Amino acid sequence: MTAPVLSVRGLEVAFATAQGQARAVAGISFDLAPGERLGLVGESGSGKTTTALALLRLIRPPGRIEAGAVLLQGQDVLAAGEAALRRLRGARIALVPQGAMNALNPVLDIATQFEDLFDAHAEPRGRVARQARIAALLRSVGLAPDVMARFPHELSGGMRQRVCIALAIALRPAVIVADEPTSALDVVVQKQVLATLARVQREIGAALVIVGHDMGLMGSFAHRIAVVYAGRIVEEGPVAEVFARPRHPYTRALIESLPRFGPRGVFKGLPGMAPSLLAPPPGCPFHPRCAVAMPVCAIEAPAETPLGGRHRVRCHLAAEEAAHAA
Repeated sequence: MTAPVLSVRGLEVAFATAQGQARAVAGISFDLAPGERLGLVGESGSGKTTTALALLRLIRPPGRIEAGAVLLQGQDVLAAGEAALRRLRGARIALVPQGAMNALNPVLDIATQFEDLFDAHAEPRGRVARQARIAALLRSVGLAPDVMARFPHELSGGMRQRVCIALAIALRPAVIVADEPTSALDVVVQKQVLATLARVQREIGAALVIVGHDMGLMGSFAHRIAVVYAGRIVEEGPVAEVFARPRHPYTRALIESLPRFGPRGVFKGLPGMAPSLLAPPPGCPFHPRCAVAMPVCAIEAPAETPLGGRHRVRCHLAAEEAAHAA
């Protein structure tokens, strides 16, 4: 098996509030192979974006990374000094942020924003070489080179998102983290942006972590999917396998929420709300909303159960089914 380019182990992130500590990420672990696309999916507030930002150590107070390791090509990002961290960001791990209009500096033209990135990493050298690199990067994401002279407000949402992708791949990082890169875009532009992201990712050979809440979009784009609930990965596996046989009730509920062609059925909502991160319920955090919860679910947090291959789940019922099938 190819060595992972990114290994996350026991990642925990908490936010200090007036009511106490809110644990947004509660022990997330996963591996990412070179060239692989991993989708982090779940409801708003599940901890997806916090996990993504923690990979680049971008959590700011009152948030704090409390435990874990993020190994990027063997180097622990969480243990790196500030100078080493600046060298890592952009060059070896890069972010495609959510909300491109807010991510780009509104008072700088696009070329200057690339220049800032190049200045931080001292490459390429020379104005002519930099202008040529910027033009090539813009072409690679389907934009004309003259976009470099324009300001963010002069571009459409899809164009701004493509600029953010071009910035992320400028130094050919080993890992790209995309935080809901298609939010606030219409369906047609979403498809175009994702196609662009997939193509440039293949061209530079990067691995990709993509965050989102659209299960259908993840199913068509990612190679592997990790379903996040209350700061934990409750199910992870290859997309085809998870969609064909989801083993966690929360995963099944997300898949059943997708619209389908054919006879109209009865809409089924998921009862209740995501748990409070200040005072999560005992046992399995999903048990108050789960239609198949057992008494043990309210007492004991389920351990991770391997289901064969790279498929794993945290569910007492799935663990029982796996034990009976063995």
